Parts: sequence; C-alpha cells; structure tokens
Amino acid sequence: MSMSRGLVGIAVMGTLCTPIVLADSDPYEREILLDNFDTESAVPWNYVSDQVMGGVSVGSVRLGTDNGDSYAHMTGDVSTANNGGFIQLRTSLPSGVDKKALGVYIKVRGNGEKYFINLRTNGTMMPWQYYQSSFEASDQWQVIRLPLDAFKPSSSWLRDSVLPKSIRSIGVVAYGRDHRADIQVSEVGFYE
Repeated sequence: MSMSRGLVGIAVMGTLCTPIVLADSDPYEREILLDNFDTESAVPWNYVSDQVMGGVSVGSVRLGTDNGDSYAHMTGDVSTANNGGFIQLRTSLPSGVDKKALGVYIKVRGNGEKYFINLRTNGTMMPWQYYQSSFEASDQWQVIRLPLDAFKPSSSWLRDSVLPKSIRSIGVVAYGRDHRADIQVSEVGFYE
C-alpha cells in the first residue's frame, strides 16, 4: 500500500506485552515531535504486514483529517494463520533520538484494542528483534506516554534497556492475535 508520502518497507512480529502507561501532558516535559502527519511532513512511513514472511494479515494506511488535525489511519485484519500476526506502520530514525529522551508519546484513538510501539536500535540486528510496549486505543483522542524503561526486549540477546541514541526506528503495530485493527495516529514523538 502506498500513501502520498510513500509507504513501503519490511518488519517482523514480536511476542511481548507490557503495561499501559497513560499520563496527562506535563508542562515541565519537553515533547520532541517526530510527525503530526500533515501534508507537508517529510517523514517517510512504511506500511508492512506479515505477508513479508508468509503470513496472511491484510491492511492499509491512509491519511485523513479531523477538525483540521491530520492523522494516519491504519486498518486491517490481523491473522495468526500461517505463522503470521501483524500489520505495522513504521519509520526510520537514522540519527537516533536525543539522549535526554525519557519515553515515547503518541496521540491516538482507535477501536479499544491493544496496540504496540516497537523500537529497533543499533543492537537489534536480526529482523525479529525489537523493544516493545503496549497501550489501548480508545475511541477518544488521547495522549499516551510510554517510558523507555517500559519497553521490553524481544530476545535475551538484547540489552535490558533502550538507549535513546541507539534507536533507529519506531513502529505502531497491531500484533499477536486474530483481531480487527483500526487505529488513528495524529502525533508521534519522544519526551524528555
């Protein structure tokens, strides 16, 4: 699937779940916006399903607007058949993230399902390696904050914690069970 901003790419599925972390915006925290999905954004996002490894999950991503706010809308049917089980929206971060970053924030709404943020780092050499944290996307817009220490490694070969400067990609993922995915993301970034 290709959006006007060019969605192509590759990803893999994972196995970890972590608790949801919600917080209201703190005026003393600095947010570092990665993307707000407006038409002038230069951030290249990739849509990928488990079909890259023989799975049968299907989905798509399109851009939309709501009361003047832009968002990416990912929908699809996640299927664990044929060793599959994910659809994902991901972008690369070749320069890493500011070393002061404490976590990821995301402004989302969805269909009440559990979703995940996956981070890949310099140390995630294999396609199936990542760090993962989960959240639920309610039908109302909400800002979710996931501290970096809430991200768990997918493999014992990875270090226990994420170093901000080593982060090389971030993905919004519907994963791990048969379900209908429907999530809108209007902001993605980091906070310190």
